[in-house]
Amino acid sequence: MKAIALTHYLPSDHPDCFIEADLPAPEPGPRDLLVRVNAVSVNPVDVKVRAPKAKVEPTPRVLGWDAVGEVIAIGSAVTGFKVGDRVWYAGDISRPGSNAALQLVDERIVALAPQRLSDVEAATLPLTAITAWESLFERIGLHDESQGRLLIIGGAGGVGSIAIQLARRLLPHVEVIATASRPESRDWVMSLGAHKVVNHHHLPASLAEEGIDRVDYIFCTNATGQHWQSMSDLITPFGHICTIAESAEPWDMSLLKAKSVTFSQEFMFTRSLFKTGDMQRQGNLLGEVAHMVDEGLVRTTLTRTLARLTPASLAEAHRILEGGQMIGKLAIDSRNLHNQDAKAPHHGAEAGSR
Repeated sequence: MKAIALTHYLPSDHPDCFIEADLPAPEPGPRDLLVRVNAVSVNPVDVKVRAPKAKVEPTPRVLGWDAVGEVIAIGSAVTGFKVGDRVWYAGDISRPGSNAALQLVDERIVALAPQRLSDVEAATLPLTAITAWESLFERIGLHDESQGRLLIIGGAGGVGSIAIQLARRLLPHVEVIATASRPESRDWVMSLGAHKVVNHHHLPASLAEEGIDRVDYIFCTNATGQHWQSMSDLITPFGHICTIAESAEPWDMSLLKAKSVTFSQEFMFTRSLFKTGDMQRQGNLLGEVAHMVDEGLVRTTLTRTLARLTPASLAEAHRILEGGQMIGKLAIDSRNLHNQDAKAPHHGAEAGSR
């Protein structure tokens, strides 16, 4: 099968940053779906994994953790899907990624894709939706009766863009405040439903201009270290801070002690990485999000599309994300990788059903 991969970890402007590779067609394990990938999107995790380092891969490594495609074979123990299903998922960071014609993925972290969206539109949502959902409803523990103010730092990014929508639809008593610093990013987060928009470069002062000196919950999607002091100042006693962004420097947890603040971190690959007993929760929540999309309650966060998945286009996507100005998500139509002459295995094709 065709794949866009790497063997060396190079800068995104290096001509050999990514290569086109011919790899063996993968064979499904018992719980696996074999998916013909039609569209992918690119996330900051892709950029972090690809960041330059001395390591050299003995065989080409395929990145990519967002995909929409068609199931073309199933493992012997699959019960939730059948050949021909159109699915979406974020995948597993410990397995080969979605920048390939074919990909294996555990059925427990997969759902049927929303019918309302095209493949490219849908490919923008799985990783960010899982991240936002787990952060808001599992890490922070918000629910439909929760009240107070939620501050989303990085509201115009991929995760922030879906977090705003989920919060507005599922937390009717919570005021959603998002950060954005440019006119175009402010307009974007307002269009997604944020009640208020403040400037993350001047957080306490910008909130004070809105008459707000404390918030009950903070979801930080980037630059945790940069915002740590502001978050510590702004969080209310017994509040909750959740972040998805790591830091090169340790955070001063003592700043949270006097207020008895709860702090948590979210990593959406935890379930698949450690094969936790509740892996199915990710498939279930993707199913919920797909339903919300088809009901018109959630929209795609797609703002930029690349027409073909090639070494050059994937490197371009990484450069765009590295620029730090991306609003929403970037997706790539990857159907050009399909090899119509290849015969993919259909093991157990009649065994699974939805």
